Amino acid sequence: MTTANLKQPTANRSSVPAKIIADAVAALRVGELAVYPTETFYAIGADPMQAKALAALGRVKGREPGKPVALIAGDPPSAWVIAREIPAGARLLAETFWPGPLTLVLPARSGLDEALVGPGGGVGVRVSLHPIARRLAAAAGGLITATSANLSGEPPARTIIEAEQSLGARVRAYVDGGLLSSEFPSTIVEFGPGNRWQILRNGAIDGQAISTALGKLG
Repeated sequence: MTTANLKQPTANRSSVPAKIIADAVAALRVGELAVYPTETFYAIGADPMQAKALAALGRVKGREPGKPVALIAGDPPSAWVIAREIPAGARLLAETFWPGPLTLVLPARSGLDEALVGPGGGVGVRVSLHPIARRLAAAAGGLITATSANLSGEPPARTIIEAEQSLGARVRAYVDGGLLSSEFPSTIVEFGPGNRWQILRNGAIDGQAISTALGKLG
């Protein structure tokens, strides 16, 4: 297990040594897990293109079957590759709120693992506001999973200590981004055929801001 200081929470920080990122990427490439900071809470990263990694994620977290795993992308082009199509409204919200705490649920392209795809055929992705999350996703190939770093049913972790206490040695690498201060998870907006959309979860971005942005489409 690779981690930064676990003795006490530190203030939120936006960078870590290159070796910490390299160790986390090495874990992800062999199908193991890494905890890392986002702009909301700590998340568990796995390679979404490795079925064994997604299976390990489900076992470690105790995640209920059928609940899709969202992703974080290093940049918008990396986010779009998981979508069969990109509705105009989704592009507009990405231009307005990314990087930021907005998860877009897009029509999933064929071939994605079923753990990533929701009952409506969508896959969730965001470009995180946290530079460590973006850096890790980019170094790992463009996309990593973004489920919260806690056992199912537990509160989300705001410090690396909380994440380590919950998940322990079942996660190989821990990337310490200090104390995360967000009170809310990412807002989730799902897009369907004909640019139809709905807010699946209210979060850090207010629903009125979403509606205002999409109103620019006419």
